[in-house]
Amino acid sequence: MTDSPRPRPFLIALALGIAAELLFLVNLAIPAKPVFDEVYYAEGARTIASLHGPYNIEHPLLAKTIMAGGILLFGDNSFGWRFFSTIAGAVVIMSVFAIGWQLLGRVRPALYAAVFVLLNFIVYIQARIAMLDGFMAAFVLLAIVAMIAAARAPAASTRRWLLAAAVLLGLAVGAKWTAIPFVAFAGVAMIWLKTRRDRTYFAGVGLVPGLAILGVVSIATYVLTFMPAFFYRYEPLTVATFIPYQFRILAQQTAPLPVHPYQSPWWSWALDLRPMWYLYEPVDGVQRGILMLGNPAVMWGGLIAVAACFYAGLRDRVRPMLAIGLLWLGSYGMWALIPKKIGFFYYYYLPSVFLGLALAAALERYAEPRFKYASEAALVLTFALFAWFFPIISAAPLDSDQAFLRWMWLASWR
Repeated sequence: MTDSPRPRPFLIALALGIAAELLFLVNLAIPAKPVFDEVYYAEGARTIASLHGPYNIEHPLLAKTIMAGGILLFGDNSFGWRFFSTIAGAVVIMSVFAIGWQLLGRVRPALYAAVFVLLNFIVYIQARIAMLDGFMAAFVLLAIVAMIAAARAPAASTRRWLLAAAVLLGLAVGAKWTAIPFVAFAGVAMIWLKTRRDRTYFAGVGLVPGLAILGVVSIATYVLTFMPAFFYRYEPLTVATFIPYQFRILAQQTAPLPVHPYQSPWWSWALDLRPMWYLYEPVDGVQRGILMLGNPAVMWGGLIAVAACFYAGLRDRVRPMLAIGLLWLGSYGMWALIPKKIGFFYYYYLPSVFLGLALAAALERYAEPRFKYASEAALVLTFALFAWFFPIISAAPLDSDQAFLRWMWLASWR
């Protein structure tokens, strides 16, 4: 009798990434006009591609530099602006699977977590628009994969994984400053694990050298993401102006902004109360819409799952589930402290990703012992809602300018 073949997580992750990429690419160029903040970021990418000069200085360069690569490869058009956002989205899905595999140790819940995230609207929408958050999230999630690997690796390879995590964190901050707290989270996680009685984590690397790697390498990587600005034809960056430029970014980030019709307080995002219309108008000859909304099954069910993760972690000492709960809490709770004058629902991108992990873990631990097919039932419901809402998250043709009403479950969604 032969043993059944062992699962190959890398191949599964790759298959997930390819499937996600193919989904994201369908009708990517529609609409042909800039959508929502693409007005700023596509123009920022355009100026970097031509090395013209500074533009959209509210944010660092890396995400716009990657978009500029799409323009250089595919032309200055909607497909070119958006192409690398699809790659970032596929990386997010693969990373969720990798984190689930590392923490839970099994393919099945890791696979379910990745699919829940894929069907939760938010990654799908952000993977098809030229905005910064998808790139930031991809680098943050890859950094988490590398940090978990570093914590568990044999001494001979710990330093390599830690270096990779530090580089990825620097790239994440170079995409968008909202990744800065994750550098601190990585340091706190390392301190906590290295000072436990069980000192097997981060073997072969001392606490102080490890923290130095995280800090110095991530900062150096962040600095390198500004290299294109040193070659601008107008107002090129110099060594002397680099630090003042960072203060210009800070001033832009914290400046008062006019009231926006789609702004919302941070506490409302988890409840899916105030989505945003990225687009709702006649485009390319037909009425189209893109509603930045979360899948109710994942958004609301995920909150129950997060509570279950904390319950399992604190009461039963199930560390992987506690880690998932803390990832959600840290990525969400930071918005209570970040000094942004106004907030928008899409800031919930990363917390929504961790909902998928929480949902998969909680279903397996608490629901499946009572109902064998609980995860499958949850997946069917999630897919059904994805299919139902698909016309207004994908810019599909709509039959009238009032068509949106059939999807407005709550008055606050209008």
